[in-house]
Amino acid sequence: MSTTTTPSDPAARYRVDRFSVPGAAREEFLERVRDAHALPRTLPGFVRDTVLERPVGPARSDVTTIVEWESEEAMATARGIVAERQRSDGFDPGALLRRLGIEADRADYRRIG
Repeated sequence: MSTTTTPSDPAARYRVDRFSVPGAAREEFLERVRDAHALPRTLPGFVRDTVLERPVGPARSDVTTIVEWESEEAMATARGIVAERQRSDGFDPGALLRRLGIEADRADYRRIG
């Protein structure tokens, strides 16, 4: 049985991905983001996710996705499951980003204090 993570839980881990998205790629990219977040939501240890957007100009926006996990272990397990699903589906996220001209900055975070 999964436990509920509170905002002050020091074991919580966060996957934060920031993307600089050309306007012409926005709709396709956001569709992929919605698809990509569907599987993690079903996995043990998932707490919540958020997708944020900030327009940078008429032809570009920054999209930030945040996924909160109960623990480092839950996040690592999910990462493996997601990677396996992408392999079995023949999906290459790096190729998609290159094709769409999207720059990405991805990292794992933990709460301070």
